[in-house]
Amino acid sequence: MTTTDTLLTVEQAAERLGTGVRFIRRLIQERRIRYVKLGKPVRIPESAIAAYIEERTVPTFGDARSRFGKAA
Repeated sequence: MTTTDTLLTVEQAAERLGTGVRFIRRLIQERRIRYVKLGKPVRIPESAIAAYIEERTVPTFGDARSRFGKAA
């Protein structure tokens, strides 16, 4: 997390991912996403949302083939 990384509320994070608040709270509870605890309130860095999306993005067949190169 950088110092300029915007901290999102649970509601804002849910909106960015297009999910419900319960899903975000479950990600936090299961520690499947980075978060910042500020006393009782919880905030999610924008970079954590981007990382979560990147880790779960499924590559196309073309992307997968290009990583492995040609078979001998």
